[in-house]
Amino acid sequence: MQAEISRPSVVSHLGLSSSAGWKLAANSCFLALVGLLVPAGRAQKPKYTPQQIAKYRAKMRARRAKYEAQLHRRERREAALAPTPPMGWNSWNHFAGRINARIVRQTADAMVASGMQAAGYKYINIDDTWEGRRDARGRIHPNAKFGSMKALAGYLHSKGLKLGIYSSPGPKTCAGYAGSYRHVRQDARSYARWGIDYLKYDWCSASQVYKLQQLPQVYLKMYRALKATGRSIVFSLCEYGWLNPWHFGPFVGGNLWRTTGDINDTWKRMSQIGFSQSHLAPYAAPGHWNDPDMLEVGNGGMTEDEYRTHMSLWAMLAAPLIAGNDLRHMSASTRALLTNGDVIAVDQDRLGRQGYRIWRSGRHPQQDREIWIKPLAGGASAVAFFNRGPRPASLTLFWSQLELRPPLQARNLWTHQNHSLLQPAYTVSVASHGVVLLRVKPTSLVLH
Repeated sequence: MQAEISRPSVVSHLGLSSSAGWKLAANSCFLALVGLLVPAGRAQKPKYTPQQIAKYRAKMRARRAKYEAQLHRRERREAALAPTPPMGWNSWNHFAGRINARIVRQTADAMVASGMQAAGYKYINIDDTWEGRRDARGRIHPNAKFGSMKALAGYLHSKGLKLGIYSSPGPKTCAGYAGSYRHVRQDARSYARWGIDYLKYDWCSASQVYKLQQLPQVYLKMYRALKATGRSIVFSLCEYGWLNPWHFGPFVGGNLWRTTGDINDTWKRMSQIGFSQSHLAPYAAPGHWNDPDMLEVGNGGMTEDEYRTHMSLWAMLAAPLIAGNDLRHMSASTRALLTNGDVIAVDQDRLGRQGYRIWRSGRHPQQDREIWIKPLAGGASAVAFFNRGPRPASLTLFWSQLELRPPLQARNLWTHQNHSLLQPAYTVSVASHGVVLLRVKPTSLVLH
């Protein structure tokens, strides 16, 4: 049985009388829109003429066309702002509250000198603890650790880099510094005036002043404030995946959105986050990216094989590559992991598709062997063989599973060796907590 609900607001909106017991079936919104309401308890011919109905429909089509045009303009703007997942560095994982302007400048110098900039990294993002006091007019100022943010942005821009900053829609940030609550437009104008290029907007204390259901509207408010400044600023949503931001993120201006809680520099946490992202593949696209949190590569808590898996998995996820180590004091192996051009090309592929799991084996999540695929532009595919178990393992893939037929050309993206694959199946041995990452393409197509 259909439930009936009173809809006087809809009736009034359409310019109809709400008297005489007008009611709508719960699924009868369409009838309301075309003026075919029927009084409860008796049948009656439509009150409005075909001409009136046609006029109303035309009005609704015009409104819809206007909305779609606005949405397409937003999509084009955001795709142009982040056509591929953002690449850069963030201060929190290594420095937390110890970050200051001197370290930021030194990190910018190291990003250029190490080859990271040439590899595609360009954002230097200051996380929490930069915030100072607000003046009498409510404008936020950096604290003594940073001095002039405009001067700092100018230094980075002179090197071809971009500056990111951090805030919260709540009264306080996660570290207890001033948030943007009741100062959203002011803060957005300050960021633009300073030359900021990226904003990470962290929910933190916002639950003290907003209901969780208000979260999308809260983020939309900051997006509109940023847009009103006229400056292009990448907008990073950070609400830990609480309300499934992959559903609403594009509609509130998000260029990327955190899908989980915080990462840390352990195999357990990194693998727990990374291998849980396969179902989000449909939501990644140019201008809008799933963000499983920052990279921990080089911070010392994992082995080189585990860091190689970390980097490979984030590339397969089309995730933002935001380094979180001390760029000033990197080992050669860390630098090689972070600047591997073949792996970065998988992450930055212009098709903008996220990879996903096609096979796994094992009873316990930490003992799984997994095979992932990521479609690439030009007909190629990235194929990753992961071994999450405690011992080396062999993994086999039949190319028919990918609707591919040998002969195939494959490139190992960590050894940089090319191979011709002639057999219907491919078997490879993978180290414990390790990965083999291939770029595969039919021989009839040129493999770059």
